[in-house]
This record gives sequence, C-alpha cells and structure tokens, in this order.
Amino acid sequence: MTNFTKIPFSVALLCASFVTLSVNASEAPGVRKLNQAQSVSYYQNRYLLKNPYDKLVDNHGDGYEKLYGVRNFRAVLNGVVYRGGANNAYNKYNKRSNSNPLPPEAFPNLCKEGFGTAVYLYSTNYGTAPKVTTCKSSIDQSPQTFNYLQLSPLLSEASAREILTMIYKKLTTDTDHSPIYLHCWNGWHASGMISAYTLRQFCGYTGDQAVKYWDRNTDGNNQSSSYDSIRAKIRAFKPDPKMQIDPALRNQICPSSQNI
Repeated sequence: MTNFTKIPFSVALLCASFVTLSVNASEAPGVRKLNQAQSVSYYQNRYLLKNPYDKLVDNHGDGYEKLYGVRNFRAVLNGVVYRGGANNAYNKYNKRSNSNPLPPEAFPNLCKEGFGTAVYLYSTNYGTAPKVTTCKSSIDQSPQTFNYLQLSPLLSEASAREILTMIYKKLTTDTDHSPIYLHCWNGWHASGMISAYTLRQFCGYTGDQAVKYWDRNTDGNNQSSSYDSIRAKIRAFKPDPKMQIDPALRNQICPSSQNI
C-alpha cells in the first residue's frame, strides 16, 4: 500500500486548538489564519485519506456530505491538492449531462470547507458556472473566497505549467494555504494526468510510476488505445528544476512512490 505520511496526534491537537482559538477570537474575522503546517495537518486529519487511491467521495458523489457536488475525491498532495470529478450525472438534486462543470451546490460546499481554488480541466459549459463564490469558512468562521478557474492541460502544455506554478506558489508562500481542487468530469483522465504531472514535479515520481498511478485511478476506465497519448505525455513530462520544494514538506504531503 502506498501511504501518505501520518501526521502525529500532537500536531493534530495543536491544529484543533488553533481552530478553536480562531472561532472564539475577538479580532476581526480573517485576521487569524492557519499557517502551512497547521493547514496541511488540519486537512489530513479532517479527510483521513491514507493513500492516493482512497476516496472520500465515491463515483456517485456519496460519502462526505459536506463536499456534495464532487465525485471520486482523492488526495494528490495530501492537505494541499485534491482531485476528482463533478457530480452531475448522479446528482440527487438536479441531474444533468456529465459534460458539465461543477454543479451549483459544489461551490458553497467547497468554499465552506476552506478551498480557495478549483480548476475545471475541460472548457464545456464553463461559462455557465460562477467564477467567484464567497462564504463563511467552517474552519475559522472567517470570510472565505473560492475562485473557479478553467485550464485545459490535455490540450495545452502551457495550461499544465500554469497549474503546476499555481501549486508551487501555494506550497512556497505564506499568504494562502487553502487547498486546491483539480477536476474533470469523472475524476479519472484529465484530473489523473495533471495529478501525475504534480507527483512527477513535486514528489519525484518516475514516468513509469506516474503512469501506473494514472492507470490505477481510472477505476478501470483505461482500456481504449486513445489513452496511450496521455500515458506518453506523462512519461515525457520534464519536471522544472526551478520548482523544487522543501524536503520536509515533500515528506509530509507526498505519497510514497514505492510499490505503486
């Protein structure tokens, strides 16, 4: 089994204490923010995803009601980057074509969970979706802004690099540690490809290891020869030496590449 690094219980207690202080603080909302270590610890202990194959939300969009609106929700860089799909075809409130962005209920749910950004990896019907959502975060009761972006890494190397740069900035700056959600329609192919790139860039995965990761997380939907082009792109990807992260952080958020 490929496990994420387990967060010590003492760290989890520290994070929980911090969140309590934030909720009860008399300061103006939003003054107190989780630092990077606390944010990573908070989400790792909140979602309890032990490896990059575990799902918090299943293929029908069930499993964690506070994130209703997503599908096949998995950790990529645990505590920082998550991946999945959009729950349209199985939506219990308003079913619609699978070829759509996130459904309406996903926006406030992701916002309240503290996500700062989601990236829709296809362009179909993106214009119908809200680009900015505001809410009160359930983490510290502060005002939260959730941004919805559209980039197509399957079609554009520049888009893939833009997403990786976004992740790098999230990992190396002190201003915003809110997690990112990368999603396609099902949470299998496009989200798997950019996640494989992410593991190659920040976690040192080889091309073959990243391809095995991509294949396993398609839930068996990888038989068509048309997917060979995605495997080729994953193998050909070259990590940017200018986007290296601290080894301690890498050990905390990256799944082991052993026994993929």
